[in-house]
Amino acid sequence: MAEVMADEGVVPPRKIRIGVCVMEKKVKCGFEVSSAPMEQILQRLQAFGEFDVTHFGDKVILEEPIESWPICDCLIAFHSSGYPLEKAEAYAALRKPFLVNELEPQHLLHDRRKVYERLEMFGIYVPRYALVNREVPYQQLDYFIEEEDFVEVHGMRFWKPFVEKPIDGDNHSIMIYYPSSAGGGMKELFRKVGNRSSEFHPEVRRVRREGSYIYEEFMPTGGTDVKVYTVGPEYAHAEARKSPVVDGVVMRNPDGKEVRYPVLLTPAEKQMAREVCIAFRQSVCGFDLLRCEGRSYVCDVNGWSFVKNSHKYYDDAACVLRKMFLDAKAPHLSSAIPPILPWKVNEPVQPTEGLTRQGSGIIGTFGQSEELRCVIAVIRHGDRTPKQKVKLKVTEEKLLNLMLKYNGGRPRAETKLKSAIQLQDLLDATRMLVPRTRPDRESDSEAEGEHGEKLRQVKAVLEEGGHFSGIYRKVQLKPLKWIKVAKSNGEGEEERPVEALMVLKYGGVLTHAGRKQAEELGRYFRNNMYPGEGTGLLRLHSTYRHDLKIYSSDEGRVQMSAAAFAKGLLDLEGQLTPILVSLVSKDSSMLDGLDNASIEMDEAKARLNEIITSSLKTVHSDESPEFSWMVDGAGLPSNASELLPKLVSLIKKVTEQVRLLAKDEDENLTETNLYDIIPPYDQAKALGKTNIDVDRIASGLPCGSEGFLLMYARWKKLERDLYNERKERFDITQIPDVYDSCKYDLLHNAHLNLEGLDELFKVAQALADGVIPNEYGINPSQKLKIGSKIARRLLGKLLIDLRNTREEAISVAELKSNHDHDSSFTKTEKENSDAKPKLNKNDEVRKSITLNDISMDQDDDDDKETKYRLDPKYANVKTPERHVRTRLYFTSESHIHSLMNVLRYCNMDESLEEEDSLVCYNALERLYRTKELDYMSYIVLRMFENTEVALEDPKRFRIELTFSRGADLSPLEKNDSEAASLHQEHTLPIMGPERLQEIGSCLTLEKMEMMFRPFAMPAEDFPPPSIPAGFSGYFSKSVLERLVNLWPFHKHAHSNGK
Repeated sequence: MAEVMADEGVVPPRKIRIGVCVMEKKVKCGFEVSSAPMEQILQRLQAFGEFDVTHFGDKVILEEPIESWPICDCLIAFHSSGYPLEKAEAYAALRKPFLVNELEPQHLLHDRRKVYERLEMFGIYVPRYALVNREVPYQQLDYFIEEEDFVEVHGMRFWKPFVEKPIDGDNHSIMIYYPSSAGGGMKELFRKVGNRSSEFHPEVRRVRREGSYIYEEFMPTGGTDVKVYTVGPEYAHAEARKSPVVDGVVMRNPDGKEVRYPVLLTPAEKQMAREVCIAFRQSVCGFDLLRCEGRSYVCDVNGWSFVKNSHKYYDDAACVLRKMFLDAKAPHLSSAIPPILPWKVNEPVQPTEGLTRQGSGIIGTFGQSEELRCVIAVIRHGDRTPKQKVKLKVTEEKLLNLMLKYNGGRPRAETKLKSAIQLQDLLDATRMLVPRTRPDRESDSEAEGEHGEKLRQVKAVLEEGGHFSGIYRKVQLKPLKWIKVAKSNGEGEEERPVEALMVLKYGGVLTHAGRKQAEELGRYFRNNMYPGEGTGLLRLHSTYRHDLKIYSSDEGRVQMSAAAFAKGLLDLEGQLTPILVSLVSKDSSMLDGLDNASIEMDEAKARLNEIITSSLKTVHSDESPEFSWMVDGAGLPSNASELLPKLVSLIKKVTEQVRLLAKDEDENLTETNLYDIIPPYDQAKALGKTNIDVDRIASGLPCGSEGFLLMYARWKKLERDLYNERKERFDITQIPDVYDSCKYDLLHNAHLNLEGLDELFKVAQALADGVIPNEYGINPSQKLKIGSKIARRLLGKLLIDLRNTREEAISVAELKSNHDHDSSFTKTEKENSDAKPKLNKNDEVRKSITLNDISMDQDDDDDKETKYRLDPKYANVKTPERHVRTRLYFTSESHIHSLMNVLRYCNMDESLEEEDSLVCYNALERLYRTKELDYMSYIVLRMFENTEVALEDPKRFRIELTFSRGADLSPLEKNDSEAASLHQEHTLPIMGPERLQEIGSCLTLEKMEMMFRPFAMPAEDFPPPSIPAGFSGYFSKSVLERLVNLWPFHKHAHSNGK
């Protein structure tokens, strides 16, 4: 091969000689694989007629001395396994060719420490990280600390989730460790093997100690990775793919290739690409980008990389490399690109995509010119175990010392115990204190017996399921009484607590049925909420044209419902923990808590108690049915006061049956070892459970991890709290809990055949159907007041979501119309006239919207979302400008009721008295008859844009409102085979969506905003987003200017890279 170019006396203009000095497997230059990127680009370079390409080949590279290697003007050389990099460096020093990628810096790429060091030296953002260097495996390091939920390196703390990377750049075994609050466990990322790129290990909690590692913060990126490919510092191409972090299943197209979509880089990201190129002196270079909370970070630099399967990219890369070679070796030749490229490549046929034209919302047809722009859903969590609380006063020294141990020794400070270590400590103390008697034996006093019983309950809860997890169990210890004692050193006095209140909260866990319901509802949304899409939703999502954000309250059951729903919506596989951490954002201030309305709710409950106990009939026969929902306490059964004593006697009957079952269980428990250690919690396994534990049920045990002792405690507490025999007083606030327990046991513990449970359920349901809706206000005006207080922040966020969607749609429409209008201009005319008409026209359309409104979104929605977009120039997609925003808010019953009450009664506010309700009369009637918004109930707002209507016309944007009652079938209803099979699986079906508007009615976005505004938190009250310094210039531009920069509708836009 050396002879090919040995003749130095070629008459000018001789061709520039390009040497390809790489391992053969990297070129794949045989005929049968001529589609390999390297070969595609080299063929194009040769087609210009200015270059001769010589492949050195493995034999020459590995066996022959460098003096006999072919001589070349330009050298393509890069390291791969088995490649003699030093030998190539010696050749380059001998012949001095132009190097596309310099050789010496390639040594850096094998050490992740040096890569991060170099990136930081050039001011390129990397995730927060720390190094753990071990000279020998398992070396003990005094600067490295590992606790249950964090590691600490040189005083830098990394809370889970965090990432652990080997320092060896060629070792691709990267681990992500998850917090116990999300179920714990570890996910291992690796080079693709078949269809997998990661594996979840729920049982692994401890980090590796056999080598040296980098620990870094986990960056939530919404489940998408971005890979950037540079060809010289002025050109960068970026592609998005599904992140291996989510479920580890590689998305492939029908040809078996991994699905990736080209995306636009922001100006700051283009600068980063340029810096990476220069920092490592690698013209052709691939690196990984993490986009997180408005800033981009480089987490890996790979060196030589080409894009696969993009003919447009091959054309670009060949043109850029040609210019590079000519500038280096023949600057006198023109490097201008010829008008017609000298090769002819048949572009592959573009795949068809589900059409975007809908026009067929649930409330009627609005013509073929409507497009879905936004889907917003507020969703209640799935089926859960009953929520429980145990309160007891403790004076035992062991427990008081435990409180002091975890509150820093402050006698008046309360303590919260959530971690596995804390709960194990409490369990050890409780085991020592639990009296060795059974609940049916007589004790010295009733109070002592009750105290002992509660301690046993605490012990049983801590032992339940054989694992701890802070997501489901928490204990509060609040000091109540103190005494002064002499200090241990004899100098003066100090306070010591002598009595504390212990509050243990447990239960409320998402069941296997709840997880299944959430996943199936996600699947239903995927197939039904995006008309005309089908699997197109997944395609939209992976191409950055589906902009999805999922929010959840702080409750474990709500977070897990959100993760299971996301799994169904996006067709993911595997465990929920990685999905939860990657895709779900917690926002407790928006989706948790009733503090804002607690006074009004207490008033409503007091009035409700008055109505029920004084036997007032709520709906009088002469009342017009038109106003059936307007009276105080509407929906309460007329014989409520008679049902209460019946409820108490039926509860006693059920409790007694469970007591006998618990007694048998307790005799077996007493024989177990007092000092058994509960193994570290294994919540991850519990969360992975989608099926019923058939063996438990076959052996006659309760479903789930609840034993008979806890089941008895649950019923005994309800019996005691519902009716105080000494004071002869009913507590109606217990009715929802009684109904909850009945429903749970009918669904999950029907195999226990508890006598009278069916009848108890019917009585409890009749009462609960009246009580629950009235707890959120006993008449419409109070419902509106309470609802607007609880949902104020959520309502503000919904308005911001809708407003941002409108802004974006208007901007895109204007750009498109400008492009159509300008296509007849000459280039000069176009450049002179572009800016002015756009900005002026836009000012008029959005008089009421300022940049301030938009940037005040608490997570800076508009700014962070607009910039991450599909690149239309490279995308194999028919509708690149298509963009759908989805916002999902997972919450609890209180927020669903509150939002629904604002929707239906907002026109009762003084400022809106002239307006019709957002909800039509028929729907108001239906909602009055809908007694319960059960598990997985939801409210959906979908926004459509009518592209045939003028931008200024309010009818341009239409809102469609629907809701579902959730899984509100009674467990006693077994009407058909489907219901029977669901019953066998302990699951109830979720009811389909129902309309809140008349068919054919048109609710405009303008009207919706007007009706919501009095109750919503104003945009300016949302905390201002923290704008990263590196992006400040980018964020300060107006929305329109940003879209102009990001969206290359203009044919001449961004000629230099992207």
